[in-house]
Amino acid sequence: MKVKLILALLLVSLVFYLSGCSWMHMTKADAAESLFDGKSFSGWEGDMNWFRVEDGCIVAGSLEKEIPYNMFLCSTEEYGDFELKLEAKILGPGDNSGIQFRSRRIADSPAVSGYQADMGGPIGDFGVVWGSIYDEDRRNKMLVTANQEEIKKTVKINDWNDMVLRCKGNHIQVWVNGYQSADYIEEDDTISKSGIFGFQLHAGAPTEVWIRNITLTKL
Repeated sequence: MKVKLILALLLVSLVFYLSGCSWMHMTKADAAESLFDGKSFSGWEGDMNWFRVEDGCIVAGSLEKEIPYNMFLCSTEEYGDFELKLEAKILGPGDNSGIQFRSRRIADSPAVSGYQADMGGPIGDFGVVWGSIYDEDRRNKMLVTANQEEIKKTVKINDWNDMVLRCKGNHIQVWVNGYQSADYIEEDDTISKSGIFGFQLHAGAPTEVWIRNITLTKL
């Protein structure tokens, strides 16, 4: 009788454990939120002469005229620890863009200061910059350069690429199409661990940057 009671209690415990695991998995999945509704720029701000919504995507720039200066479409909210997922492609000869994160607007300027997950290239001595991390308008240098051999095999030119950015404390990681292109530890404790997101339209030759399916999970 005692054996049957023990077995029954173990079975009940197992059911509760599995139910709990299922609930935790659902909670984690449900934590992902969309940052773009595919119809409007609700939650975003920037020079709308250069940004538009088309076919459910954010589109920056033009294939018919040069880009006069760097400009950014930025989130109106700030984020700290997160995992950001999106799809991006770049069209045109400019072929230079990036995703700002943990960044800030510079007063009285179209510029943004902070980390950038780079996209595009080859660009000068940097080569193909997809998946690299650049410090935009702050230290003005490449913090991590993606392995050229691997990133060239990974990136789909003139087509959609999956981007994942993950920030947890001072640990920053970037993936392009499943390939981890950057794994960076920030050693400067004075640099903020939160800030806005921004999509860069880089000055120069005609370019269009397309972004879609933007989701965020707070960590």
